[in-house]
Amino acid sequence: MRYRVLGGTGIEVSALCLGTMMFGAVGNRDHADCARIIDTAIDRGINVIDTADMYSAGESEEIVGKALAARGDRDAIVLATKVHFPMGEGRNRGGNSRRWIVRAVEDSLRRLRTDRIDLYQIHRPDHTTDIEETLSVLGDLVRAGKILAFGCSTFPAEQLVDAHHVAERRALPCFRTEQPPYSLLARGVERDVLPVVQRLGMGALTWGPLAGGFLTGRYRKGRPVDLTQGRPALNPGRFDPALPTTAAKLEAVEALTALAEELGRTLPELALAFPQAHPAVTSVIIGPRTAEQLESALKAADLVLDDAVLDRVDAIVPPGTDLYRADGVWQPPSLTTPALRRRPAADRPAA
Repeated sequence: MRYRVLGGTGIEVSALCLGTMMFGAVGNRDHADCARIIDTAIDRGINVIDTADMYSAGESEEIVGKALAARGDRDAIVLATKVHFPMGEGRNRGGNSRRWIVRAVEDSLRRLRTDRIDLYQIHRPDHTTDIEETLSVLGDLVRAGKILAFGCSTFPAEQLVDAHHVAERRALPCFRTEQPPYSLLARGVERDVLPVVQRLGMGALTWGPLAGGFLTGRYRKGRPVDLTQGRPALNPGRFDPALPTTAAKLEAVEALTALAEELGRTLPELALAFPQAHPAVTSVIIGPRTAEQLESALKAADLVLDDAVLDRVDAIVPPGTDLYRADGVWQPPSLTTPALRRRPAADRPAA
């Protein structure tokens, strides 16, 4: 396992990070099995675990906390979690406000059975909250010792720059890390997010290296897809081979599979090695649901892609190209809220 320093934090993390989104009700409901996956990952050299309060409504954090408490080696682990998405019914139970973050961090500490979070991340931007408000409360939590460093997830490049400028003007601490989607099929962050991360001296923990399942080798051109089971059932539009976006992904998968076979590797191994080749990337998040999936991912830990292989990847999926919208769950309010992109009717010029 290779290790890298996370941005300017001085914290060394493994090149692979154990993501726990699939622990709990939405994935693996067996807490003991999840604990065994955590044990295996740590024993094989992974020293950073990423979760979020909203994963299975807090259950993922509870599983991680219970497993780490049983091991008794909390200091050996870099523990990361996230805040933003609503937790339960009612108002003011989500977002990036001081009011919610102060409450949410206490809830996460309790579920994780720890007295501090090594990396606390803002899961998505919040257009209703000034970034100064968010940075201010995060700085207070660092000073209180409840979190040791903080970052963000899936922020567009312009909001990373804006947060940096606000922090400078207001003498506030700023995001030290970003967690963007990045894979062989979703390379859009190479255009702006990753260069900005480098320029600002941030660390990057990337998610979605298997492109929502398309780089597992399970979905291939010409093979029928059961849209009523597994991932396809959750989002049929992503897997319907009749759609142009799906067809483009399947064409790329065929070429990438052939390349992996020439290297004597599997497609998932190639997929996990690819993000690690970018100089801005610190760690690649893997999200196994089973022990078998973890073992498959760990095989990519020693794979280093040379320039010749990366040139062939570029010929299949050009740099900066997204064959699909990587963050299929969330869209910015500027797209989902009509009032943010339409003048009031009274202010519109007459036709």
